[in-house]
Amino acid sequence: MNPETPKIPQAEDLQPDLSFFTSRSSGPGGQNVNKVNSKVTLKFEVARSTVLSPEQIALLVRKVGTRLTNEGVLVISAQESRSQLQNKEDALAKLNELLRKVFTPRKVRKATKPAKSARQARLKAKKQHGEKKQWRQRPEG
Repeated sequence: MNPETPKIPQAEDLQPDLSFFTSRSSGPGGQNVNKVNSKVTLKFEVARSTVLSPEQIALLVRKVGTRLTNEGVLVISAQESRSQLQNKEDALAKLNELLRKVFTPRKVRKATKPAKSARQARLKAKKQHGEKKQWRQRPEG
C-alpha cells in the first residue's frame, strides 16, 4: 500500500458507532420465521461518527446520500440466513463492501491518441471503401 493512500475504514473500526437491531425475517422458513428474530438491521449514524474524520464523513454522505435516511442514518439489513449471527456477519460484510467502494480512489484516466500506424490503416481502409463504392456507380456518358 502506498504511504499517501489513506486507509479504508472497516466495519470493525466503526464498531462504537454501529447499532444492531433484530426482527423477524420475511419469506419462507416455516415456524422458524414466526418464532426467531433472525433478521439483522445495522444502523450507522454517519454524521455522529467518532471514528471517521470530517472529510471522510463528507465523502461518505456525498457518495451514499441516497441511501441515508432523513436523519442521516445508513441502514443495512440482512435476512438471507436462518442464523442471526450469520445475518449480522452479512450486514457487516455489506457495510465493508460499501466503505470499500466509497473510499477507494478512482483511477485517473490518461488521455491517449491512436498510433500513427492505426491512423494510416484507418485512412487506407476508408480509401479502399470509397474506391469500392466508386466502381459500383454507373459510368457517365
